[in-house]
Order: sequence, then C-alpha cells, then structure tokens
Amino acid sequence: MSGESQDENSGFQGDPAPKSSASSSPNSKSPENESPPAKSGLGAVLLTLFLDLVGFSIIFPLFPAILDSYRGDPWMESLLSALRSLSPMIDDDRLVTLFGGVLGSLYSILQFAMSPFWGSLSDRIGRRRVLLITVTGNLAAALLWAFSGTFAWLLISRVFSGMAGGNIATATAAVADVTPGKERARGMGLVGAAFGMGFILGPAIGGYLSLFDLSSHGVIHEGFGFAFTSFSAAALGVVVLHLINLIWIWLKLPETRPENTKPRPVKFSVSLGSEWGPRVKKTNLANLIYLLAFSGMEFTLSFLVRQRLEFGTIETATMFVVIGLILAVVQGGFTRRFAHSWGPETTAQRGLVLVALGLAGIALIQENWHLWAALIPLSAGSAMTMPMLSTIVSQSVGPGEQGAVLGVFRSLGSLARALGPILAAVLYWKLGSAAPYFASALLMLIPLRLLSSGLARNDEIS
Repeated sequence: MSGESQDENSGFQGDPAPKSSASSSPNSKSPENESPPAKSGLGAVLLTLFLDLVGFSIIFPLFPAILDSYRGDPWMESLLSALRSLSPMIDDDRLVTLFGGVLGSLYSILQFAMSPFWGSLSDRIGRRRVLLITVTGNLAAALLWAFSGTFAWLLISRVFSGMAGGNIATATAAVADVTPGKERARGMGLVGAAFGMGFILGPAIGGYLSLFDLSSHGVIHEGFGFAFTSFSAAALGVVVLHLINLIWIWLKLPETRPENTKPRPVKFSVSLGSEWGPRVKKTNLANLIYLLAFSGMEFTLSFLVRQRLEFGTIETATMFVVIGLILAVVQGGFTRRFAHSWGPETTAQRGLVLVALGLAGIALIQENWHLWAALIPLSAGSAMTMPMLSTIVSQSVGPGEQGAVLGVFRSLGSLARALGPILAAVLYWKLGSAAPYFASALLMLIPLRLLSSGLARNDEIS
C-alpha cells in the first residue's frame, strides 16, 4: 500500500520548471526547455510497472501466516530465541511482529543499497536493459520462494529480491523520460495509479492463491531443503507474473532514455541529493521521514487487524484491495487536478494531514468500521503525497540524471522502509499496538514543516 508513488512542480503555477544546481550544468537542462521525447512508450512502461507491483504485493497479506508456517524450523526458532532473550516475558504475537519487522528491514536495506546503482546504471546503459536484469532477478527470487522448504531458503529468496529491487526506480525514470515538462505530474500520477491497481490485484491474488496448499505434494530435494509449502501456489503466481513481464519488456518495451545525454558515472553511494540543490535535498528528507512513519504502519497493520479484529488472510487481503482501490482512484483521477489547483507542495502538505488523521484513527480501532473510517483519509492522503514528492525531485534535474536522482529518491525511501518496520515493531512490542500509529502521526509534522519552508521558491534553488 505504500505510497511508493510520484509528481510535478512550478509548472503548475505557469512558471518554467525550476533549475537546480544540476540543471545549470552543461549536461543538464530544464525539462521545459528541451524537445519533448516521444510519448508512445508510456503505456508500455506503465504495464511493466503494474505487472511488477502485482507480483511485489502478492506477499503482503500472507506475511504473518508465512512466518507462522515456519514455526519449528531450527533457523527460525534460534532467531526467535535470540529476540526473546531481550524480553523473556514477551508474548508470541508481539514477538512474531518484531521478528517480521526485522525481516522487512533486511529486504529494504538491500533496496537502499542497490537503488542508486540501478538508477544510475539505467542512465548509462538504458532503462530497458536494467529492467530486463532486475525483473530476471525477481523471477529467480520468486522461484526460490516457491520451493523454500526451510526458513533459510526463504531468507535467501528475500535477499535476492531486495538486491533486484531497482526496477521500480528505473521504471519511474522511464515514465519521467516520456512525460516532459507539465506532463510530468500526469505521468507520475499514472505511476501512482499503477501502484494502486497493483495493490488491488496483488493482495487479492495472494489471498486467493493461499487457498491452494501444495505442501502435500512433498519434498523436491531433501538434501537441499527444497519442498512445496503452503504458500508455493502464491509464489508460483509471482513467478508467472515476472515471466510475463520479462517477455513483455523484451518484445514491446522501447528504450526511453533520451539520446545524446551524458549521465553521471555509475555508483553505489547514497546521499540526500545535495548535489542537485536544496530543493531536491529537502524533498528527499521529507520523503525519508514520511516513509519512515508510513512504512511502520504499513508493516504492522496486518498484525494489528489479525490481533484486534481477528482478520484472517482473506480479510487482510480485502483490506489491501480497498486501500489499493482508493489509491488508484485518487491518483488516477484527482491528484493531477489538485496539483494544478494548489501546486505540488500544498497538495503534498494536505495529503500529509490526511495521513496523520488516518494513523491516529488506526491507533484507536476497536471495531471493523473504525478501520475503514481510518483507511479512507490515510489512503487518500498517501495518494496525494507521494506523487507530488517524486514530481518535485524529477523536475529538478535534466534528462541525463532522471535515473540517478530517482534512484536516490527510491533508495532513501527504502532506507525508511528498512528502519520503519523494525522501529514500529519495537514500539508495538514494548508499548502496545497503538504506540507505532500515534508516533507515526506525530512524525508527519516534520515533512509538513519541510514542505512549508519555502521549498517552491526559485531563489532557494541554487
């Protein structure tokens, strides 16, 4: 449900796109001042992104049950024992939540490390080639998950998936390539809609496929620990989606990276993006803090509704479908209009207020209707916030640096997603289930302040 989505800037006010220090360099030009690239590849890129996100989100409603299915595995039990030693009186529900937070952080740390590399590599060798590499990596990871008869293999599959997780940043850079100038908000809004639709279909598919238990089909290779599990059907669904995506990219996706650009050298290093000026730096910091708070909620929500509302896998999948539907409707139909009326910074600020209200509401839920009442402002606010943040960043640099700047943007988001789940799980563990949601609501004040501190003024863009 992540608002891992995107957006646009002073073009809404009728002014030219602001120039950062990067845009004043010989190799960087304002998107408004260059020849618009062909837009024929937009649909192909969005379909690639959609297929990827469906595969990515299949696991969302399944994660608590997946962890439960490995109880008794020597690797898992030894790790749980290590965590239990920190607080011997902790109950099993909160212990598994904490453990899940650790696993979620592992995946995101790898994305944090790799996103700048994949993004800058796509500036150099092209978006299409990088997407072929990363989707192949995700396919291999899903195949390994499908036959993870031991918890160790599940861990290894998550490592591979995290390392190959640069495809979202690369696909977003491809959308930026084909939506120049004032079209950028529309393109990023469509990226957000693809996220929303992916998060509708993915959890629904995951919930449905979880009904098919293949574990009775037995062991594939006892020595290596390969076997069918209760969730092999869901994992094989991910394999099929990545295979379809790979074929689609190979046959239909055009190269979108503009020709005659001079991208920066490929690198692994990560920063707040100071080299692109204060506007990018502030937006990246706002994104980091926002996702730190949001991802903690996002991860623990499946555990909360299971414990407070007794949701099973199907009910949890339905919850994610509703969230995805709200994201798709708001990002596909309203975000661009809000951006044109209010500007990207104000749109993001109002989105943050809605997210804070939703977070506070989730902390107080006791009945089903409380949950749905809280999810509406939460999801709508997320749909408004993320597209605007990525638009601001994207329009602050030239065409030869879209992959690099969006790679850093996504990388910082992954850092937040690495820290957010584990911090929220610790709060959940130590202070109770309401604590991470109240804490996340308060954290929204920081990106609100950053976005209201003159971010849009051209005189702040060096």
